[in-house]
Amino acid sequence: MLTENPAVLGLLTIVIGVGGCLGYFYFSNLILDKLIFPASGPKAGSNINRANMVRPWLFLFPAIFALTLYLAYPVFETLRLSLTDRDQGGAFVGLANYHQMMAEPKFWEAVQNNMLWLIIVPAASTAFGLLVAQLTDRIKWGNLAKSLIFMPMAISFVGASVIFKLIYDTRPADQNQIGVLNAVWLKFDGGIGSVLFLQVLPSLVLLAFAGIVAYVAWIFARGIVAKGEDKSVWLLPLRLFVAVAGLWLIWTSLSSLLGIWTTQLPYGEPQTWLTIPLWNSFLLMVVLIWIQTGFAMVILSAALRGIPEETVEAAIIDGANPFQVFFRIKVPQIMGTIVVVWTTITLTVLKVFDIVFAMTNGQWETQVLANYMYDKLFRANDWGVGSASAIIIMVLVTPILVWNVYNARKEMK
Repeated sequence: MLTENPAVLGLLTIVIGVGGCLGYFYFSNLILDKLIFPASGPKAGSNINRANMVRPWLFLFPAIFALTLYLAYPVFETLRLSLTDRDQGGAFVGLANYHQMMAEPKFWEAVQNNMLWLIIVPAASTAFGLLVAQLTDRIKWGNLAKSLIFMPMAISFVGASVIFKLIYDTRPADQNQIGVLNAVWLKFDGGIGSVLFLQVLPSLVLLAFAGIVAYVAWIFARGIVAKGEDKSVWLLPLRLFVAVAGLWLIWTSLSSLLGIWTTQLPYGEPQTWLTIPLWNSFLLMVVLIWIQTGFAMVILSAALRGIPEETVEAAIIDGANPFQVFFRIKVPQIMGTIVVVWTTITLTVLKVFDIVFAMTNGQWETQVLANYMYDKLFRANDWGVGSASAIIIMVLVTPILVWNVYNARKEMK
């Protein structure tokens, strides 16, 4: 039958959808003007005014109804399910599901991994995107380079996961390694190259990361006591959250630094990379960074091109070097765009599921909240704990929304 053809179904959906919208607006206006508030008789003037007051809400009703049906209702229903127990016939159990969830080590593992993803992936993607945007604007084949870097955006998360799973693939030591990472790893033998690439370089990266986190945490924390800063009560929890998260990340970085120099590395043996705790989480993050760098590059490249040339020329005339021009002239002018890119990638990271599900399925200490929620809802058939974890994800989104509202209001002023 024709209705079994996807193209025909799509066409019918468009026709019915567009036709339904047109019919709704036409007949609702007709009923409003002819039956409810007719523009005739002794009350014609007041009826016209009333109709004009009702008409905007009439037009907004489909959008409000859709938002209520697809956003508001699922939130309240998820909250309700998180307070009930399926095994007891949906009986109300209060916060029992939350207590059960917080008593599970897998939940705290997911929270810890989500925090790492939230800090590392948006920062790395935005930084690489900004770097590429700046460098490719100065070379002749910049557009080709941008196209190549943006290409991963056309690949699904599952497709990218399959590609990187082959890169991390492991074969027995007596066979040829098809995984690029193991092929490179087998070249190290404990000499000076191994010390530089496997100990010194990671140590510098961790120290740089700890320094950046400390600087960002200080910017947020000083607003609590510094004069002239916004002392809004609703902004205080966000500042405290960032400060505490920063301290935790600094401690994690320094602990990892100690582990780099004390761990005995198994040179000459192929490694099953996705089973090595902590490192496997970073290897999973690489997939999302690879995808999102292209998105950040495109947006930030457009922002850089929108910077007035007069400001750059004035800085050069005053003797500013290229680094000063970039960090003190260009970056401050596009800070709003950087925040938007950072926020967008952060929201993507909060929902990360496909990569973890396809590559490790949350095993070997790589669990994240979305995968934990999936396990509880669809594998354990525990809608109470699964819904509770969904609420936790929503709570984690809230500081980002607060920050966006704060910035929007600040720009409006």
